[in-house]
Amino acid sequence: MPGENLSRDEAQERAALLSVDGYDVSLDLRSATGDRDDESAPRTFRSVTTIRFRCAEPGATSFADLVAPSVMAVSLNGRDLDPGEVFDGARILLEDLAAENELVVDAQCAYSRTGEGMHRFVDPEDGEVYLYTQYEPADSRRVFANFEQPDLKAPFRFEVRAPEGWVVWSNGVGELTDGVWKFAETKPISTYITAVVAGPYHYVTDSYERVLEDGTRLEIPLGAMCRKGLAPYFDADDVFLVTKQGLDFFHDHFDYPYPFGKYDQAFVPEYNLGAMENPGLVTFREEYIFRGRVTQASYERRANVILHEMAHMWFGDLVTMVWWDDLWLKESFADFMGTFSLAEATRFTNGWVTFANNRKAWAYRADQLPSTHPITADIRDLEDAKLNFDGITYAKGASVLKQLVAYVGRDAFLEGARRYFKRNAYGNTRLGDLLSVLEETSGRDLATWSRAWLETAGVNSLTPQVILSADGRITELSVLQEAAESHPELRPHRVAVGLYRSEAGALTRYARAEVDVFGPRTVVGELAGSAAPDLVLVNDDDLTYCKIRFDETSLATLRSHLGDITDPLARALCWSALWNLTRDALMPARDFIDLVLRFAGRESDIGVLQMLHAWADSALTFYAAPEWRETGARLLADGALKELRLAEPGSQHQLTWARFFAAVASSEADLQLLQGLLEGTAKIDGLDVDQELRWTLLEPLAAHGAADESDLAAELARDDTASGKRHQVRCLAARPSAAVKAQAWASVVESDALSNALVEATIAGFTQPSRRELLAPYAATYFAAIERVWAERSIQIGMDVVKGLFPSLQDSPETLDATDAWLAAHESAAPALRRLVLEARDDLARTLRGQTCDRAAAV
Repeated sequence: MPGENLSRDEAQERAALLSVDGYDVSLDLRSATGDRDDESAPRTFRSVTTIRFRCAEPGATSFADLVAPSVMAVSLNGRDLDPGEVFDGARILLEDLAAENELVVDAQCAYSRTGEGMHRFVDPEDGEVYLYTQYEPADSRRVFANFEQPDLKAPFRFEVRAPEGWVVWSNGVGELTDGVWKFAETKPISTYITAVVAGPYHYVTDSYERVLEDGTRLEIPLGAMCRKGLAPYFDADDVFLVTKQGLDFFHDHFDYPYPFGKYDQAFVPEYNLGAMENPGLVTFREEYIFRGRVTQASYERRANVILHEMAHMWFGDLVTMVWWDDLWLKESFADFMGTFSLAEATRFTNGWVTFANNRKAWAYRADQLPSTHPITADIRDLEDAKLNFDGITYAKGASVLKQLVAYVGRDAFLEGARRYFKRNAYGNTRLGDLLSVLEETSGRDLATWSRAWLETAGVNSLTPQVILSADGRITELSVLQEAAESHPELRPHRVAVGLYRSEAGALTRYARAEVDVFGPRTVVGELAGSAAPDLVLVNDDDLTYCKIRFDETSLATLRSHLGDITDPLARALCWSALWNLTRDALMPARDFIDLVLRFAGRESDIGVLQMLHAWADSALTFYAAPEWRETGARLLADGALKELRLAEPGSQHQLTWARFFAAVASSEADLQLLQGLLEGTAKIDGLDVDQELRWTLLEPLAAHGAADESDLAAELARDDTASGKRHQVRCLAARPSAAVKAQAWASVVESDALSNALVEATIAGFTQPSRRELLAPYAATYFAAIERVWAERSIQIGMDVVKGLFPSLQDSPETLDATDAWLAAHESAAPALRRLVLEARDDLARTLRGQTCDRAAAV
């Protein structure tokens, strides 16, 4: 039988044959604590699963999924099977099935250190052990035997034995009886959203109540938890506030009461994702609990994630895609609804500004890679599925849904969602199921729209073309639509076109028209006769998904007056468009950096400012001509320090500029200032150097050789926590020493001793751009190692290594040639591995084009 990588064809065949009536899962997690005789062997726990299921063709053969070190016993319909004959390490062969079946599997499953399956974490601060599960797309089979595909839904009953004094949570309400945690049976759900969290977590409770339209009262118990070490920083009140605001919003708009009983939210350590929508027990990365001072952008991001996961309770949990091809049916909707509810139901009313500036940048990058795909993707197997949790499935999909709302109308869109839930509750759906209800509620034929937006890949560019009369009025304004040669689809766009002029130091909109853009050229008749604009902004208000381009007059206006734009969304859209020009090698990197230096200090939106800092850093690191980098670095550091000193004391802008200054500091004077801020011998009024900021200041000191191993050990002694350990590991790997780089490389590539979080930290420290020559020897080593790493390590760690250690900082045609040589010699490598290398190759080629553009600007 094939191994772990379940194919779509296999899943379709099994779904046609089997239907599942229920699971009983018994886990014994008492082995999570205590010493063991053989520390070299995997630490395991006992997992006993009973599955009741039916078979449409009695006598047929199928299989169950289980990834485990060993299976003790297998019983099918009372008949004992030999585990050595039926279990191959990933699947259990099931022959001669009856019409009604009962499978019992008794296995020893392994605790995880990669964030996949049952993750086990030991807190270095107090030695406490914490467990949690993470499954998507297919890692519940690492915890219990099952049929691991989203369309074989069933009710689940869990019972868990745990170390004394622990508390255990699962999807349903639990109760401790005679030493066993027993949980209420769930509604029919998919395997990948079942969950268990166990350990001495700090737990806070609240409740949500609402009177429904029929007069009944809905009561939802709320809970939130984190490690005990994070309890002093846990602002559960704000988590509950956003949770209640979200529940109000979704009940107001979905007309389907929350269906999963309680609503717990667990903030867990060493988490690979942002969060996971397990019904009744949502899991989040614990970095959303802030140990130091952060800006409002961090709180906004956390609120958005809370609401994104909550939207999944309906889009994804209640109604689930048949297979991962239609992953967008949950992720695009959750991404859209997360921002929709954020902007309308919480204090973060500028949520769409962040979406336009931050989230869509992720989509634009993904949609221009050689691996770009339609929103409704072709997912052949689980490895494909793992890689498709990307900017297209999430952010492009959400952008397209925003366009759909503009196209069909908000009321029709929400009514379609309501019908979709009611018709498909606890079931599985495909694209057509959603489109059919939206066609009903909007009266529009969405087949053409779907083909253009959901079933084709690529991003269009929209450019204004303005013809003026002799007296300075618009004779004709048209929108030109272009597409890349590789993806030539021109799409229908509902857009707003805004005209802006500069008056009294402000660049403001004086005319706006909405128009449906079709084909290569669309005339905006409504704007004819308007006064000549200083700036034309196509896709004003961000209604569609496109790359915004500018005519020459508009671009000249932005070069002189970008900071004068008064509307924060319009300003964010212009910044995003300028960054796309830079990535597309149409604007020199030094010009973009100059714009940041001249106008970022006037940016009021803190999330946009943080994005500008990240883009400026990327422009310098990747797209600036190498011979100009030193000059660019000096300009950025001087500019950052200037804005840091000018910022209001104690403000979030001051904190943001302090972090950016640390990121770009390189001169001896810069490093001395960072050292002085750490030691307290230097001071900037209002800047509180808390523990998190201390690590931010230490990393560049380590990277430039101004902080050594003893300094980092002393800082860890000051912050001997899980967070402190991650920071220390990153800083240790950042040091500019060939021996340090060799040790970091070996710890990630040649060993699997590090946990997922420490692998991530080591890679981040290793790949410092300040000393590229130290990384040069690893380019060839990388290509020699990646196929072995992909075969031997878990897919999550494989992805981290292949993406994180690609020699992107060896930005030369020789590295591009080496990448092409590997691809040519490894045509039969795993498709998912080839995809990652192809994406990295495309980024490198884009880097070289950007450097050529920037170099030309110096001539």
